[in-house]
Amino acid sequence: MLIAIPKERRSHEGRVAASPDVVKKYVGFGFEVVVESGAGAGANLTDTLFQDAGAKIAADASLALMNADVILKVQRPLTAAEGTDELALMKKGAILVANLAALTYRDDMKACAEAGLTAFAMELMPRISRAQSMDILSSQSNLAGYKAVIDAASLFTRAMPMMMTAAGTVPPARVLVIGAGVAGLQAIATAKRLGAVVYAFDVRPAVKEQVESLGGKFVMVDETAMKNAETSGGYAKEMDDDYKKKQILAMHEQLKKTDIVITTALIPGKPAPVLITEDMVKDMKTGSLIMDLAVEAGGNCSLSVYGQTVVRHGVTLVGPANLPSTIAQDASVLFAKNLYNFLQPMVDKANHSLNIKWEDELVKGTCICHDGKIVHPMLTEGGK
Repeated sequence: MLIAIPKERRSHEGRVAASPDVVKKYVGFGFEVVVESGAGAGANLTDTLFQDAGAKIAADASLALMNADVILKVQRPLTAAEGTDELALMKKGAILVANLAALTYRDDMKACAEAGLTAFAMELMPRISRAQSMDILSSQSNLAGYKAVIDAASLFTRAMPMMMTAAGTVPPARVLVIGAGVAGLQAIATAKRLGAVVYAFDVRPAVKEQVESLGGKFVMVDETAMKNAETSGGYAKEMDDDYKKKQILAMHEQLKKTDIVITTALIPGKPAPVLITEDMVKDMKTGSLIMDLAVEAGGNCSLSVYGQTVVRHGVTLVGPANLPSTIAQDASVLFAKNLYNFLQPMVDKANHSLNIKWEDELVKGTCICHDGKIVHPMLTEGGK
């Protein structure tokens, strides 16, 4: 069986879907591994490191993909409509494993099915105990939460911790983290380590203890309404209009006193909820900063611009494009291990192949298309 790791070609992407360590493991199973030359360059993983791990190096994407049985990618393949047609380079029947953003780019998923691929969307991994080591959203969001605070601190024109000096006392920065998922919790922990006073908001009351265990102070809006704010999969639900009004008022008051805001609120498969309006930004202190991690899904702030840092009403708004990719080396190593942990239980060591267990809930939860058809219930007719 041949596993291919091509170079990522989407903008702002420096990660790679395999590391030398996992390549060595794949080779140990008797698989042949081909890495496109330069695939790991953005993550400081050289061709030599992959060769030393047992991989062959292909000069270009065509040579890497043409005979591949399994293709590991970070992001979904480019289509003909985007210029470079990566799907056309993949043979019918090949297995594709990546972060496909399947619920957002449904037409691309149809193209994968039409190309005859068996595609697994790793972002749809069920949130159950045995899948934790395969969860790309958690591994990448954890790094994003950390980097968001580091980047915010570097742009902020004041110090984060309280400092007592002979010339006077510098007060600590006040940080508000919106969304206490994996990214938000890491942001809270990082900001607290840097000496900031940290507040956090989430629609799910269950995360209150987690926030407080990290030294943050939880902003409660409506405890009764928040009891039904979480899906069975652990994600936040979209709230009703009454709750949203209360939320806006509470958020507005918090923002008036805040120096740095880290927003991470996302709803799977839907645009990010707008939690910070222009009127709220106008009432923030001059020199304050918003780091909008949800900008790729539209943004939690109405003024955020994807891939840009702008100043509006005296407030710096940062819309980072692919924040995990700015820590590409660690992000690649973790992402590669997530994919390996997903594939490893399917390995048929005797035949040096994969034996996909179609009834396994992890397979059913992530498989988008097979045998030319869309098979995931969230993408088939009537799926939500």
